[in-house]
Amino acid sequence: MVRSLQDDRPHPDEVSTTYQGKLQVAKMNVDENREIPAKFGIRGIPTLMVFRDGQLAATKVGAMSKAKSPAFIDQQLA
Repeated sequence: MVRSLQDDRPHPDEVSTTYQGKLQVAKMNVDENREIPAKFGIRGIPTLMVFRDGQLAATKVGAMSKAKSPAFIDQQLA
């Protein structure tokens, strides 16, 4: 079986299921919504942003493995 790099990256739907009731997950096509990346200074894709009480709490730029994403997310939920 051939594995792609995508196999080791968390998918927003998986994250949403794993953290159901603890957080909301949203994804955005930055080509169709250019004002949001400009507003938050996003310069790299993918970018994971965590908001708490409507305010930006943490940002992670670049691909993150399925193994590392729970640690980052859990840290933000603590």
